[in-house]
Amino acid sequence: MEARSDAKKKKALVKTAIFGAVSAVLYAAVFTHANFIVHFFAKGGVYAALPVATVFVFSFAHGSFASNLWSALGIEAITKQPAKRPTVAAPRPAQRPRPRVRMSV
Repeated sequence: MEARSDAKKKKALVKTAIFGAVSAVLYAAVFTHANFIVHFFAKGGVYAALPVATVFVFSFAHGSFASNLWSALGIEAITKQPAKRPTVAAPRPAQRPRPRVRMSV
């Protein structure tokens, strides 16, 4: 079990470094090319989707970095087992007689 945990932490550490570098490159690119980016984001039309797409890319990169950082540090979310329902069968309701239409001829 300990070997599996160490391998998992090493894998998370490698992913942390990769996503950390990707995040740093993204932020550096935005800050160094701010005028270029603002020019395209302000065009309107189809270009209005660029800020939303950029936010998704940043969110994915930073979220993956943070998640793998926590895993590399050994901090994991608590996973609760779903509550088991009792196996006792509930009593079925008594069947009522079906309604009938009585027609007098």
